Amino acid sequence: MWEPQPVAGSLLKSTAKMPTTPVKAKRVSTFQEFESNTSDAWDAGEDDDELLAMAAESLNSEVVMETANRVLRNHSQRQGRPTLQEGPELQQKPRPEAEPPSPPSGDLRLVKSVSESHTSCPAESASDAAPLQRSQSLPHAATVTLGGTSDPSTLSSSALSEREASRLDKFKQLLAGPNTDLEELRKLSWSGIPKPVRPMTWKLLSGYLPANVDRRPATLQRKQKEYFAFIEHYYDSRNDEVHQDTYRQIHIDIPRMSPEALILQPKVTEIFERILFIWAIRHPASGYVQGINDLVTPFFVVFICEYIEAEEVDTVDVSGVPAEVLRNIEADTYWCMSKLLDGIQDNYTFAQPGIQMKVKMLEELVSRIDEQVHRHLDQHEVRYLQFAFRWMNNLLMREVPLRCTIRLWDTYQSEPEGFSHFHLYVCAAFLVRWRKEILEEKDFQELLLFLQNLPTAHWDDEDISLLLAEAYRLKFAFADAPNHYKK
Repeated sequence: MWEPQPVAGSLLKSTAKMPTTPVKAKRVSTFQEFESNTSDAWDAGEDDDELLAMAAESLNSEVVMETANRVLRNHSQRQGRPTLQEGPELQQKPRPEAEPPSPPSGDLRLVKSVSESHTSCPAESASDAAPLQRSQSLPHAATVTLGGTSDPSTLSSSALSEREASRLDKFKQLLAGPNTDLEELRKLSWSGIPKPVRPMTWKLLSGYLPANVDRRPATLQRKQKEYFAFIEHYYDSRNDEVHQDTYRQIHIDIPRMSPEALILQPKVTEIFERILFIWAIRHPASGYVQGINDLVTPFFVVFICEYIEAEEVDTVDVSGVPAEVLRNIEADTYWCMSKLLDGIQDNYTFAQPGIQMKVKMLEELVSRIDEQVHRHLDQHEVRYLQFAFRWMNNLLMREVPLRCTIRLWDTYQSEPEGFSHFHLYVCAAFLVRWRKEILEEKDFQELLLFLQNLPTAHWDDEDISLLLAEAYRLKFAFADAPNHYKK
């Protein structure tokens, strides 16, 4: 059962102070360990021999931050793209190597503060609450960016294919058991999950299926049977007076979802109506709230793609899928969505306090990361709730294409509290990503229209990988350094 966190009270006070986390993540002790844990977040493409040559170097947080920023710059140069703090326009060619790299966005004193936060442990911080706990797992070094989005000028197609095949093989070995190492699976999944193994990986990472291979078939059968027992017991009550408002709202909201090609299929509409109604009936503390409906789609699409060939997730056609398979996918989708919502249910209880709190946290974070953007929004009377409420309520699903949401959720499910905690840093990185356009807008209406209709229609895995890289850098800088929040 969800329990309220101590963060809510501290953040809603006008003099909110971000205390240090009482649970310190295990300190990374060598450069090799840090690089092996984080390089995959940016798919840096560094030569392993070079990393090993630096293995003996002692690590401090200044090295950490410099390395993170260097990887982002190098990645940007190789891909011919700007870093997140630059404008969104794609550069036609990489910046010359001789040009000095631009500093990371935000206060350069970050590096010093982060270092101090690791070398000192004030006594008073131990008893404080932990609104921004730093996760205890780091991205694992992998061999390739998912989705084949690497620049062909960097890797030949054959080399890329070999690396993708090698990475897929690692997943298959982990999943084959007999007991899947979930921690290793999270590390490997952080930078994206290959499409063939994504359905099983999501079921494991969400906690729906057990790590033991032999127990999985029985668990699937039991949970699917349990779900359809709910249908038999509750679904006929959808027209009862006590439930008809809930069902009516669900019925209204589903056609508004995307992608339209999927939602307009009658079989899909019926499946989504059953999933959402049963969840609402079984969770009376929140019931159905607009926004929950969007969270069904990624799970359903990932699971259905195990049985059909679809070039684009937006064009999935379920007409050829056997009825029994659709039934099983419906049950799996319900349980995985339920697992997700268990971690963020305070987003959807009365007055949605979880979202109110997270928007306030985002505002405080952005004020420290990019004071100019924060001040610009304030000067033009743009309030964070006016655009970021939807970012939290729908987990950015209305801001990026579905294919990008699926890639984003690969990482969210790999992170401890990814949907509730890491999402905050992703939103901060997402906002700062558009700083150039934001600062150019001098009108309240134009600013708000831009923030509510960001130009991400052509985004792909590469854009999401860069966004996650910046979010990870921010998390590392701020999660254990609450003094950065002090004005």
